[in-house]
Amino acid sequence: MLPLHDKIVAITGASGGIGEATARLLAERGAAVVLAARRGERIDAVAQDIRKEGGRALACVVDVTKADDLRRLVSTTVDRYGRIDVLLNNAGIAPISPLADLDTDGWSAMIDVNLRGMLNGVAAVLPVFREQGAGHLVSIVSVAGLTVSPSMAVYAATKNAVRTVHEGLRTESTDGVVRTTAISPGYIRTDLADSMGDPQLRERTREYMDAMGIPPAAVARAVAFAIEQPHDVEIGEINIRPTAQA
Repeated sequence: MLPLHDKIVAITGASGGIGEATARLLAERGAAVVLAARRGERIDAVAQDIRKEGGRALACVVDVTKADDLRRLVSTTVDRYGRIDVLLNNAGIAPISPLADLDTDGWSAMIDVNLRGMLNGVAAVLPVFREQGAGHLVSIVSVAGLTVSPSMAVYAATKNAVRTVHEGLRTESTDGVVRTTAISPGYIRTDLADSMGDPQLRERTREYMDAMGIPPAAVARAVAFAIEQPHDVEIGEINIRPTAQA
């Protein structure tokens, strides 16, 4: 029997990168996965690939900045599979720039997607977890929040806020119903740099990713490790980065 045969997992930002890699790995290990992202055609294609390989997968178009979309993701998952065991908050953007550039639109976008999107997920799934008597919230954070680098102040702030919410939820969940796991990747070969408006920062980030980045599957394995644990074991935080990254 596959290790995750009894898990139902909804994943935001599942149209590529870490989200897609995690959906594929969890499905290989027996989980039913619900892929959520704005790019409907892309998540439809990934879900179809998973089903062709014998896995269980469903696609749901979601914009994480809209609370109604997250509620629909949770209800769609429960309607299809009877429950939701894990919500993976993975959607994120990084239109980073020096604070002196005053890119207030970029700041707002990061707050809306990286932080508010995660909170929308919490608001949608927490009542269901409580009703079920069990559930696991996993969020992709970033090592950028551990050591703040130039041009990354607001991005790091949103990621640190997610980490803080996780810790708060953990302290409020010692009744054993809800587990939380925050996973902070370093340089991973994804398309995150595409959301960066500054061409020099975008190119430099791509160079770092090409030079030292590890594949998204490395993070997917960390997600699988956390959710494979028995319910009385909580993996609170994982930092995963290339060995070459300072």
